[in-house]
Amino acid sequence: MSRKRIVWMALWVISAVAIAACTARSAKAPVASGDAQPATVKANTDLLKELPFDDQQDFEDAQRGFIATLPDLVITTADGKEAWNLAQYDFLKQKEAPPTVNPSLWRLAQLNLNNGLFQVVDRVYQIRGFDASNMTIIEGDTGLILIDPLVSLETSKAGLELYYQERGQRPVVAVIYTHSHLDHYAGVKGVVSEAEVQAGKVQVIAPDRFLESAVSENVLAGMAMSRRAQYMFGMTLPRSVRGQVDIGVGKAISEGSYTLIPPTDTILKTGDTRTVDGVEMVFQLSPDTEAPAEMMIYFPQFKMFDSAELACATLHNVLTLRGAQARDAKQWAYYLNEALDLFGDKTEVIIAQHNWPHWGQENVVNFLKGQRDVYKFIHDQTLRLANLGYTMNEIAEMIVLPKSLSQEWYLRGNYGTVSHDVKAVYQKYLGWYDSNPSNLNPLPPAETAKKAVEYMGGPEAVMVKARQDFEKGEYRWVAQVMNQVVFAYPDNVEARNLLADTLDQLGYQAESASWRNEYLTGAYELRNGADPGDGSGGSASPDSLKAMTMPMFFDYMGVRLNGPKAEGKRIVINWNFSDVGEQYLINLENSALTYLVNRQAAQPDATVTMTRATFDRIAIGETTFPKAILSGEIKIDGNSLKFLDLLGMMDTFKGGFNIVTP
Repeated sequence: MSRKRIVWMALWVISAVAIAACTARSAKAPVASGDAQPATVKANTDLLKELPFDDQQDFEDAQRGFIATLPDLVITTADGKEAWNLAQYDFLKQKEAPPTVNPSLWRLAQLNLNNGLFQVVDRVYQIRGFDASNMTIIEGDTGLILIDPLVSLETSKAGLELYYQERGQRPVVAVIYTHSHLDHYAGVKGVVSEAEVQAGKVQVIAPDRFLESAVSENVLAGMAMSRRAQYMFGMTLPRSVRGQVDIGVGKAISEGSYTLIPPTDTILKTGDTRTVDGVEMVFQLSPDTEAPAEMMIYFPQFKMFDSAELACATLHNVLTLRGAQARDAKQWAYYLNEALDLFGDKTEVIIAQHNWPHWGQENVVNFLKGQRDVYKFIHDQTLRLANLGYTMNEIAEMIVLPKSLSQEWYLRGNYGTVSHDVKAVYQKYLGWYDSNPSNLNPLPPAETAKKAVEYMGGPEAVMVKARQDFEKGEYRWVAQVMNQVVFAYPDNVEARNLLADTLDQLGYQAESASWRNEYLTGAYELRNGADPGDGSGGSASPDSLKAMTMPMFFDYMGVRLNGPKAEGKRIVINWNFSDVGEQYLINLENSALTYLVNRQAAQPDATVTMTRATFDRIAIGETTFPKAILSGEIKIDGNSLKFLDLLGMMDTFKGGFNIVTP
C-alpha cells in the first residue's frame, strides 16, 4: 500500500465519529423529555451522600494556571457553520445538579467546562475546552512542539492563535500524535501546513502503526459506527439539563474540518528518545490499549509525564459503546505499571490529552496506581467469576469496585463504566455466547417481542403492569419489557412514549455521560423518529471511495455485495489500472467476492481497463461507470454485461437506520 493512498484513506476514515458529528439535526420541533420522577430524584440525592463531593481539589487543578480564553468560545468554519460552541453549556454554571442529571456527572461536566490557555509548568501549556481533547504546547529553544492538535482545523487554529495572543508568535517545529483516534490528530492543518512538513520545517512524530490504525480501525463497519456514535455522544440532543451535558472526556466533538498529515518520524519501541528544539522526550509505547497505536511520553527537564489517554479523569472504555474491537484491559494495566516503574519516582506533574493535570509526585504515583489497579481488578475479577461459571451479564451485576478505588473521582464511571467494561473483558476472552443452548439461536428481536408480548397477555396488559413498575422506579425492567412491546407493535404511540419516559429516567440517573447520551437519544428518537439523513455520509461518501486503495475498495465491495442477489452467479473480472500499473483478479462465486493482487485470469468474463484517475472521478460523483464506458474512459474486453451485473449487486448504505424500533 502506497504512503499516499494510506494518507488519503485516513482522511476518509478519519473516523466514523467525525462523520456522525457532521450530520444534520431534524428541523421539526422535537417532543421534549419528561421530569425526573421521585425514584430518580431519590437515586441522585442518595449519591450525594456516598461520594466525597466536599473534595474540591479537582476544581483547583482544573483552573490552575489559567491565562486567558475566548469570549463565549464560539468557533466557526469558513462558511459560517459552528464548529464549536461552549456558550450553549451556560446552564452548567448553576452550582447544584438539577434532578435530571446525576450529581457525579454534573460535577465532571462543570469541570470540563473550564476552557482556554493554561500553564502546566514553565514552558508547558495546554489548550483545554476548545474541543473533545487537549492540545499541549511546549516551548522549545526557538519554536513550539504541539501534542495532539484537537479534532478540527478550526478549533486547533483558534487555540494556537490564543497562545500567540498571550505568549507571542513562535514557529511550530514539531507535532506529536499520541495515538490513532481522530481527536488527537485531525486538527493538524490548523497549526501547520503540509508544505511546511514536506519542506522539513516541521517534524510529525507518531507511534508505530499509527497510519494503518488511523485508516483501518473503522473502515468496514464505518456506517454502523457512525450511527452508533450519535447515541454515545448525544449528537442530536439539545444541550440542556434534560439533554446532553458532556461526553466524559470533554464537552463534545467539534464539527469542523478534519485533516491529517502523515508522520515523518515513527517511535518503534519503549525507551526511544528524541530531542527536538532542545526538549528531550522519552517515549513509552502502549499499543492495543485505549487505541491500537498509542504512546505515552516523559519529559525529563520538566519532570512531566504525558499519559495520552491511558489515564484521564474518569474510568475509560474497555469497549466503546459506538463499537470497536474490545481493548486489552490486562495490557492497559501493564503499561501503566511500566510507566510507574520507569517514571513514577521522577515525575512531579502528569498531564493527559483529555481533562486536567495532577501535580505533586505523591499525587502522580497514587493516580497512576489507581488507574493501573482499576483495569487489572476489572480484568481479573471478570475472569475469576467466568471461571466459576457465571455469565457476562451476571458478572456485570456482581463486580463492585473496592472502596479504595470507587471513592477516587478519577475512577468514577463518568465515561466508561464497570458494567460495560466487565462485559468487554468477557467478550474479548469468551465472545457473545454464554454456553446456554437456549441462547445459542434465539429468535430475532421483532419475532421474540411478538411472542413475548403474546405470552404476557398483549400490549395493553403489559403496559398496565409496566406503568405500575414505572411508579415504583423499576426502570431497568420497564425498559426491557416495553422494548418488547415497541418491537412487537412499533406503531403503538402509547408504548413508545412509555418507553421514552423510562429511558429519560435511566438517563437522568446515569453517572456515565455515554450512558446518559445513549438513553436520552433513544428517548428522543422514540418520540420524534430517527432522521433518515443522520449519518448518511457514513463510510460510503464519495471522498471515502476516492481515498481507498484498490484492495480496500474491493474489500468494501465485498461488504456491499447483496448475497441473495448474487445467488447462483459466477463472474470473473480482470481489472487493470493503466496509469499506476496495478492489476487485480476479481472473482464472484458462492455469493462471496474475492480478489487477488497482481493476478489475471486466463479466461475472464471481462477485462476492465481504466485509469485510477477515472476511478477517482467515479468515486466523487463526477461521472459513472456507464458514462465512463460510453466515453471510452473505461475499456471492456469480453462480456460488459457481466461487469455491469456485478455492479448492480452492490447495496448502498444509508444512515438513520432504526435502533430503538424494528
